[in-house]
Amino acid sequence: MKTLLTPGKDTELIGLDLADLAEGETLELNRDEEVAAVVLSGVVDVDGLGTAGGRSGVFDGPGHTVYAPPNTALTFRATGGPAQLVIASAPLGDGRPGTARIIGPDDQQVDERGDGNWSRTVRTILGPGDDAGRLLLGETINPPGNWSSYPPHKHDTHEPPREVRLEEVYLFKLDPANGFGVQIRYDGEGEECFTVRDGDVATIPAGYHPVVAAPGYSLCYLWVMAGEGRQMIPYLDPEHAWVQNG
Repeated sequence: MKTLLTPGKDTELIGLDLADLAEGETLELNRDEEVAAVVLSGVVDVDGLGTAGGRSGVFDGPGHTVYAPPNTALTFRATGGPAQLVIASAPLGDGRPGTARIIGPDDQQVDERGDGNWSRTVRTILGPGDDAGRLLLGETINPPGNWSSYPPHKHDTHEPPREVRLEEVYLFKLDPANGFGVQIRYDGEGEECFTVRDGDVATIPAGYHPVVAAPGYSLCYLWVMAGEGRQMIPYLDPEHAWVQNG
């Protein structure tokens, strides 16, 4: 298993790991944090819970995620071929833990958001109304050349009901895999813009953070959020909110 992000070093709360399992290989987890293991590709048997997976990749459609509260022993076994999982984790905090379960495609909320070249598909795997303590996560699909997290929004200040503070991380996938996208982050203190490729991760502790896919390449990012409660109240950049509100 490969560690992608370590809390206390790369992030405040969110841990992210990637596991590539050969057919028949097992992965055992038992963490102090709550966990959501997203099956990016392949099929895994999960002891005590059932079978998860089946897609060849994230662009096939919604997949399966295994959720577990803290201190839950999980064993994954790849069946029928290799499997790739990304494991997101966060401390429970004051949240109430959810029930260990497999979240399938029919359990997710899938929305078409935006318009024109800022339209995208958002698959919410764990939303505010779902059974979990702190984690929020899903997958966003940008068609080639399209923008998402647009109009630019942020969630770095805790001022409900105006805005709720949540840190966020992205794991990117591209189709074809040699493609690229661009991640932008900015706030009142500065801005940065960098290329993202298949398998890259980005941390978003603060600021506005739109994403664009290069023409010819579909872009997916798994998004994971954790912070003050489980509300999702993004604050739109007033300079650009007219695109949505106008």
